Amino acid sequence: MAQSKRGSLIEAVTNTVVGYALAVATQFAVFPAFGLRVGVVENLGLGLIFTAVSLARGYVLRRLFNRWRL
Repeated sequence: MAQSKRGSLIEAVTNTVVGYALAVATQFAVFPAFGLRVGVVENLGLGLIFTAVSLARGYVLRRLFNRWRL
C-alpha cells in the first residue's frame, strides 16, 4: 500500500527534527576542532537552514519513490 502524502510529510518532519538535533550537537562538538568560532544563535540558524533543505529533500524524494513504487 502506498504511503499517503500526510504520512510522507510526518515521516519527513520527524526525520528532520531528529537530524536537526544531531546536526546542532555535532556542530557544537566539531566546529571548535576546525577553529570555527560560531555563536549559539548562528549555530542554531545554520542548523535551521540545513533542516529546511533536508525537509524539502526528504519529502520530494519520498513522493518520487512512492510514485515510482520503489
